[in-house]
Amino acid sequence: MTTTPTPVSTTRRTTLLVLTALILTAVNLRTAVTGFSPLLEQIGGDLGFGTALYGAFGTIVTASFAVFGFVASAASRRLGLEMTLAVATVVTTLGIGLRALSPDPTVLVASTIVAFAGVGTSNVLIVPIVKRYFASRLKTVSSLYLALLQFGQFVAPLIAVPIALSAGWRFAIGMWAILTAAAAVLWIGIAVSGRERWRGAGAGAASAPPPLGGVPGAWRTTLLWSMVLLFAMTALNTYVVITWLPTLLVEAGADPALAGTLLAFFSVFGFGAAFLVPPLTLHLRNPAVIVVVCVALLAVGYTGLLVAPLEGAVIWVAALGLGVSTFPMCLTLVNARTRSTAGSSVLSSRTQGIGYAIACVGPLLIGVLHGAQGGWSGSFVFLFVSLGILLVAGILASRPRFLEDEAAR
Repeated sequence: MTTTPTPVSTTRRTTLLVLTALILTAVNLRTAVTGFSPLLEQIGGDLGFGTALYGAFGTIVTASFAVFGFVASAASRRLGLEMTLAVATVVTTLGIGLRALSPDPTVLVASTIVAFAGVGTSNVLIVPIVKRYFASRLKTVSSLYLALLQFGQFVAPLIAVPIALSAGWRFAIGMWAILTAAAAVLWIGIAVSGRERWRGAGAGAASAPPPLGGVPGAWRTTLLWSMVLLFAMTALNTYVVITWLPTLLVEAGADPALAGTLLAFFSVFGFGAAFLVPPLTLHLRNPAVIVVVCVALLAVGYTGLLVAPLEGAVIWVAALGLGVSTFPMCLTLVNARTRSTAGSSVLSSRTQGIGYAIACVGPLLIGVLHGAQGGWSGSFVFLFVSLGILLVAGILASRPRFLEDEAAR
């Protein structure tokens, strides 16, 4: 069975509001991660925890993304995409604010879970929102929101240490709540006005979207599971780098501020990839070549960090930053390999939900291996195995077909 995109008739004002809300949401999808890890030593010294908890924070992020990736799909079917995003951004704001006020490690962990419950829900629902409101501009808006996501990921670690030194770490990690609060206000307004239009137009009108359905048989498709593994290995490698790169560099002799700058440098390549990879993915009938190049770059980066972490740090971090370009590719494929908003929502939630559940093993296992060995060799063996899985899954996911058609067969 083939479905078609959900028709949504909106005014220019509504479209601009959705675009503005999308921009504010996208910018803040990674700031609470990358703006936090460069400050772990300072926060740990203040609240009384050590490196044993560092990997746990990386795992909390990906585990929250996994759990709430599934919650997002169920909630959006009940509340609608717009209202669910409103709730998600409110929860994110509360979590970030509470984390900045944490008096001890327990509250810090709990507030991190709250913050990333909201972020994890937003992660999943931004993709079908783009398909719903901007189906005719899919390439442009996909590139825009992915670029803004990477922009936030890049800026946060770059300014985290200087702001923490001048205003304290609490302000440095809490200031991002201003953006999420603004996004929450917009999503609430969009959701409420949409429901009012729906009541005024009457049931069956195209002015407001009907509840999302599912895609029967999606679980049986090769496309879904290859997308899950492609995303899982990409997220695993991304969050291992985000969580552990500063620690690795500091142990090798780098200054903490330099380590934060190099983490920002890692993220800046994602900013460029967000503009280049989505249109390239949509242009190529089979974009497997992107996967092959990315895996090769990740292998170069890891080899360099293992052999000469400081001597060629800029080159190794650049290779890693370019290597995780399978992230914008994967999110672009979610819309490129589905025919409908419902299909996009299903593929997005399954890909990110299961993918992040697998990925959450990465930062924690790296911490365990590093603690057990007192070095990084075992950690890099694990990462090279993940690259093999990424390569195979990416080649399978790149094959041209649609989720709805494969599920029907």
